[in-house]
Amino acid sequence: MWILYAAGSAFFAGITAILAKCGIKKTDSNVATAIRTVVVLAFSWLMVGVTGAGGEIGRIDPKTLLFLVLSGLATGASWLCYFRALSLGDINRVVPIDKSSTVMTIVLALIFLREGITWGKAAGAAMIGAGTLMMIGKKEERAKRAEGGSWLLYAFLSAVFASLTAILGKVGIEGVDSNLGTAIRTGVVLIMAWAMVFLTGKRKEVGRTDKKELVFICLSGLATGASWLCYYRALQEGPASAVVPIDKLSILVTIAFSRIVFHERLTKKAALGAAILTAGTVLLAVK
Repeated sequence: MWILYAAGSAFFAGITAILAKCGIKKTDSNVATAIRTVVVLAFSWLMVGVTGAGGEIGRIDPKTLLFLVLSGLATGASWLCYFRALSLGDINRVVPIDKSSTVMTIVLALIFLREGITWGKAAGAAMIGAGTLMMIGKKEERAKRAEGGSWLLYAFLSAVFASLTAILGKVGIEGVDSNLGTAIRTGVVLIMAWAMVFLTGKRKEVGRTDKKELVFICLSGLATGASWLCYYRALQEGPASAVVPIDKLSILVTIAFSRIVFHERLTKKAALGAAILTAGTVLLAVK
């Protein structure tokens, strides 16, 4: 059953990037992150109410709560970096780097969760790394000067924090309802996101957010909420080293929709890279 939840997580995560990109054409990425987190938080606590998991709050032990908070902080950092990268670069370049967090997660799962690694997993991780490099490609000099290459840094940091999120989240949801765990950590993300808005002096921009973009930001929040609920339910029932790779197949959803919505085409090299990345991901999931 956890495989179905992981697949659902992949789909909703894939359309999240598309909806978010539509919502940050004019809106500051930090402001957009803060607004969409409100939607995710409301969605998360709604699910807690529906499942009746709220009564477990008082029974959460300090260690579990600590890891949920740390997972929330890692998620917040990953989001801020990810949507900043999306605002600066093409989806088909940013997303593959973010998904490379799979390789980091495998290493961390081996070290901290004692999840074994086989030759098949090692080969899959190598394929993901190679495919990611092929998909990044080289940007035109004019685009490179305009963006200063900063999108690459933000995308890489997003991957680092995302890998930490998976490990901390796996530990934090042991013995805790997945919906409740998601809601608690989302509250941490909310505080972090709005703190960034105030610290960067973007508070006044919240009220000036374009209404059309606001709709897309909220929709991306709903998609994220659905992805999270599926993802952490899958983590609760299945191994992190298998759940994470399946979730990362969301890149296929993103590529498909970016072609339809933004008319972003993959080069032959990037398409081959996507195929190699996908094959590596599937290999990880079945090993």
